[in-house]
Amino acid sequence: NDIEFIMSYYYNMDEYARFSSSLGKYVGYTEYGVKNAERFNKDPSELAAMKAQKERYCKHNVDID
Repeated sequence: NDIEFIMSYYYNMDEYARFSSSLGKYVGYTEYGVKNAERFNKDPSELAAMKAQKERYCKHNVDID
């Protein structure tokens, strides 16, 4: 339960948006990022795909490390 999957999006070395599995949604950090986060959060298939990444990537590799 203490594993968190984070997918960050950058442009010119500035983070503009992030998906956090503990929040279960995208968060925007710039005007552009907020618009994209709102768009991604309205798409149930996008959220389901990102939530599945925790199971696919994190939980699979936690035993290896």
